Amino acid sequence: MEVEFKSAVLPADLRRLRAFDRKTFPPSDLFSIEDWKEYESYWMIIDGTTVGCCAFQKHVDFQEDIRPKATGCGLNPRMQGSLYISTTGILPKYQGAGLGSLFKSWQIAYARRNGFHRIVTNTRSRNARMIALNRKFGFRILRTTPGYYRDPTDSTVVMELRVKPNSR
Repeated sequence: MEVEFKSAVLPADLRRLRAFDRKTFPPSDLFSIEDWKEYESYWMIIDGTTVGCCAFQKHVDFQEDIRPKATGCGLNPRMQGSLYISTTGILPKYQGAGLGSLFKSWQIAYARRNGFHRIVTNTRSRNARMIALNRKFGFRILRTTPGYYRDPTDSTVVMELRVKPNSR
């Protein structure tokens, strides 16, 4: 099995990112074009087939669940050394084959390689598979915020992993 993680190129890959999002997530969880432009995104390619995608924000803490736009505080504040994983998805027909673990391992290696000391992410509380995967890799729950997601209404579970960056 040949595995490759390839950076998405903007704006050329915007249409592909949006199409992947639609195939992987419910309509209420889709990112806008503006969202995708804020992230550094990567494709997971297995034997020449794109099977997954993830997106990061560097030096950002996830707080949009507790710092709503209406407060004027902004959404996710800067935090040096923190990598926010804003999305991780595997196409449904490839799920259940261990690719999520492979992707999570790569994300953690990416964080270490790039000098991050912390990874933060969030997911729907009903996404038990993602929560279990994150726990398997040592993530701990920071908080659960009710009503963060809509259609269907759901809590968000915010998780973090402290990592020791690789010495360069």
